[in-house]
Amino acid sequence: MGINGHCELTVDDLCFAVKCSSRRRTLQITVERDGSLLLSAPPEVDVTVLRDFVIEKREWIYTKLAEKERLQKQVPIKQFLDGEGFLYLGRSYRLQLVDVQAVALKLVNGRFRLRRDHVERGREAFVDWYTIHATRWLWAKAREFQSRMEVKPAGAKVQDLGYRWGSCGKGDWLYFHWKTVLLPPHIAEYVVVHELAHLRQSHHTPEFWRLLERVLPDFERRKIWLAENGISVDGL
Repeated sequence: MGINGHCELTVDDLCFAVKCSSRRRTLQITVERDGSLLLSAPPEVDVTVLRDFVIEKREWIYTKLAEKERLQKQVPIKQFLDGEGFLYLGRSYRLQLVDVQAVALKLVNGRFRLRRDHVERGREAFVDWYTIHATRWLWAKAREFQSRMEVKPAGAKVQDLGYRWGSCGKGDWLYFHWKTVLLPPHIAEYVVVHELAHLRQSHHTPEFWRLLERVLPDFERRKIWLAENGISVDGL
């Protein structure tokens, strides 16, 4: 029996969302940041083939799930107190609460300064700040690479993308999670180039990865870092 389109597959205690694409030639398992499982496959693949593939990769899957659970437990929830550290482009900046300030939050002299009357809405203030600065930084980075990638993105939008770092939308728009600007610059750069590559290759085909390698020869190292450490960057 073959599988087409989108459906689910359960193997023992593992439940996968199955996504079939005519552009895909191989099977691939993705452990998402929230621990959900995605099985990508060519169309009309027999269910037995999918089950055998999952069983073959089962040890790797459990290892990845355990790593993500461990990282999630290590992420502290921010309290927005004096001296607390907040990330921006991979660097931690201490928080300073102030009584008087024209805006709710700003980064000045190596410190995030948050107005005291916004402490209860501290997360909202930080998300707004990150969104504004991420839009500027990520779009500048996209423009830096677009000629080398031979693409012309329409622009960049930053919002909460759930458990995705980025995506491509209609009209060649690039979408990024605001958390991307918390990552070290070379990792955030990888996210940008990854999405630019999708403007030429919709799926993770061999051509897609070759394009990425031509532009970022060390992309594999950056990709691994993001998979292993990305989930721990947000404590808001």
